[in-house]
Amino acid sequence: MMKHVFKKGADESKRVLLMLHGTGGTEQDLLPIASMIDSQASVLSVRGNVLENGMPRFFRRLQEGIFDIEDLEFRTKELHEFLNEAAEKYEFDRQHVVAIGYSNGANIAGSLLFHYEQSLKGALLFHPMVPRRGISLPSLANVPVFIGAGDNDPICLPEETSELTSLLQDAGASVKVHWESFGHQLTRSEIEAAKEWYEKTL
Repeated sequence: MMKHVFKKGADESKRVLLMLHGTGGTEQDLLPIASMIDSQASVLSVRGNVLENGMPRFFRRLQEGIFDIEDLEFRTKELHEFLNEAAEKYEFDRQHVVAIGYSNGANIAGSLLFHYEQSLKGALLFHPMVPRRGISLPSLANVPVFIGAGDNDPICLPEETSELTSLLQDAGASVKVHWESFGHQLTRSEIEAAKEWYEKTL
């Protein structure tokens, strides 16, 4: 089991929000964002199992922007299996999981989409990178994805966002990209745009 927090929602017919923090975050970090996006939904917020200089992450990297692909694959499988276990333990519908991730958390959410068909009902990815290159993606038909990006993000360059968008669309996903100009920061207006998209789409 991964370290996590589960909060049963007021409306169990709604989605289960899988919250995935950025580097150095914890399972508590994104809880306020979960309630901003859907205060009625159940929330499963997870802490990454890897430490980098004492900071929790979801997978190892070799340096800034260079992922340890072997570890990424292993950790993606670990998270995928954890979701199956959590669905059983907390009695929620495994088909209803929507990931909301920021930075490193957005990357592991993207990796779930890249590696496992029907792993997620949808995803809200804030400042994600392309998790893997050179693999064929499973079908993402009927999977809506929101991407929050910075046109001046020094970590996830705009080209990276465009490449990720194309890869997801080519696999059948419908993708909405929301641009801001606050670097790698997660802004309130970005969350509000994500909420509006979520309400219309999911």
